[in-house]
Amino acid sequence: MPMSDYDIIQGCLREDPQCQRLVFERYAGRLLTVCLRYARHPAEAEDILQEAFIKIFEHIGEFQFKGSFEGWMRRIVVNTALKLYQRKQFTQEQTPLDQAPDPGEDPQVYAQLGEEELLALIARLPDGYRVVFNLYAIEGFSHKEIGEMLGIQESTSRSQLAKARSFLQAQLKAIQRIAV
Repeated sequence: MPMSDYDIIQGCLREDPQCQRLVFERYAGRLLTVCLRYARHPAEAEDILQEAFIKIFEHIGEFQFKGSFEGWMRRIVVNTALKLYQRKQFTQEQTPLDQAPDPGEDPQVYAQLGEEELLALIARLPDGYRVVFNLYAIEGFSHKEIGEMLGIQESTSRSQLAKARSFLQAQLKAIQRIAV
């Protein structure tokens, strides 16, 4: 019979290697997907995941069984990824795509993209754009929260998101041209 999260967490508190391995096996795949959204390449995502699991096991006693265990771990993964980018100290990035593309996109292009293709498009975003896009569009943080997390102005967060969207729209438009 599979162990519950409660039993596994209790085992991790006792530093039981079997329970730690179970946590890793049960959640590493889903958490790696989060890491891939913030990382520039898979090796960097794996580094983020490893650092996050170290923090998870160091702080597992702080989990209070309010909300999901996976959600708690996901927050640690996101914060670990953000610390990596704060070390790089981005504030604003410029790309040749500062002008917004035509808004006349074909909705079919979006429907035809799979998860891997979307992740690949997001991974091509410059670091600042990608982090703000992930925090806002995927994690659901407000621009105010993003500003506080990254040490940037709320307006900078909005600007980075707008540029990320323009960049992604241009990429989708290029895919649409190829598909036609």
